[in-house]
Amino acid sequence: MKMMRAAVGLWVLSAVICVGRGHHHLGHGNDQTVQDTVGDGSANSVSLVNEANKEFSFQLYRKLAADADSQGKNIFFSPASVSVALAALSVGAQGETHRQLFSGLGFNSSLLTQTDVDQVFQTLLQSTNNTSQEDASEGTAVFVDDDFKSKPEFLQTLKQSYFADGFNVDFAKATESADTINKYVEEKTNGKIDKLVKDLDPNTVMYLISYIYYKGKWETPFDPKLTKQDDFNVDENTKVSVDMMNMKDHFHIYHDHDLNTTVLQLPFNSSYSMLLMLPDVMATLENAICPNHVTKWLKAMVIPRRHDVYIPKFSIKTSYNLNDVLAVMGMTDMFGVRANLRGISEEPGLKVSEVVHKATLDVDEAGAEAAAATVIKILLGSSRFPPPVPVLKFNRPFMVIITERNTEKILFLGKIINPTI
Repeated sequence: MKMMRAAVGLWVLSAVICVGRGHHHLGHGNDQTVQDTVGDGSANSVSLVNEANKEFSFQLYRKLAADADSQGKNIFFSPASVSVALAALSVGAQGETHRQLFSGLGFNSSLLTQTDVDQVFQTLLQSTNNTSQEDASEGTAVFVDDDFKSKPEFLQTLKQSYFADGFNVDFAKATESADTINKYVEEKTNGKIDKLVKDLDPNTVMYLISYIYYKGKWETPFDPKLTKQDDFNVDENTKVSVDMMNMKDHFHIYHDHDLNTTVLQLPFNSSYSMLLMLPDVMATLENAICPNHVTKWLKAMVIPRRHDVYIPKFSIKTSYNLNDVLAVMGMTDMFGVRANLRGISEEPGLKVSEVVHKATLDVDEAGAEAAAATVIKILLGSSRFPPPVPVLKFNRPFMVIITERNTEKILFLGKIINPTI
């Protein structure tokens, strides 16, 4: 297989919403269609959705971190992809099901209509896919059973606002259908997610998929010759051996006293950055972190200072079934007999059977030359001998965010407890 010249390697993710025919009719909840007024795509709408997406990122992170299945494991996912998938689903939701989706995503229904949200996601997806400065792509697809009648306006909105590719498949041919979907996702994620769909339920009528792929090169690459074996302290009693990258240079670093956390910004040669957060106590950071912290850190990182930085190389894969987590966040009706997805089709009994999320993250030395971080030289004094360079070593559990610096859009978010698993 051809080697990828990846800087921080490849981040990929697919979130899947599987819609199937339930065995019961819809409940008699509030079936009133959500009335949309034509949105104006205003800056206000963009701002409201952006802020909601950022809040959703950390709320979803906390639910995943608290989940029993996540204990002792690395966490890594794309909030951006989950938001897109659920927003696309909300196009076909009505009544209480729609209200729960909007509320769970953090959208204020008195300030934002479905049309507003659709137009904002159209803008956000357009901006990601129009960027030529690095390898980034984001999008959606919908696979519909040959015998299922979807509402044309639902599919039209997905195509127009969420850039959805549309496919007709015969879900009765389970193996063939799974192969079709998996081949599509594998292609869109450069081979990183290859078996997204395994067991197809015969009641399945639709797969709604969102994917995101990112490959970035560091502004300043790490020298592979300086990478050495070192210990990583998983906890007080457990050490593992890792390949520890090292660089002595000028970095943007901020110490957040409120959270007792040191934050390192590693820019890619683009408008994206990776933020690495090394807390004294992980629970203090992950229970309190919010979008305002990210804004504060990025604003405070004005002057780069010389540090001796150590970061482990690692490659991780994660897989989540988000049903329970999303239900805890208030999105319950879509999974059961009360589901109201009549915006997708008038066929009775439609419900969401699964929301599945997979992600991978690879971090290594490759990259490109630095811009501001290497140009500015800060003298720490006029003494004849330079003072010792402070050391920042990521040799215990840390959090990671991949963000766009201008909009602070969070593409990926996670926690590395053990780089070797």
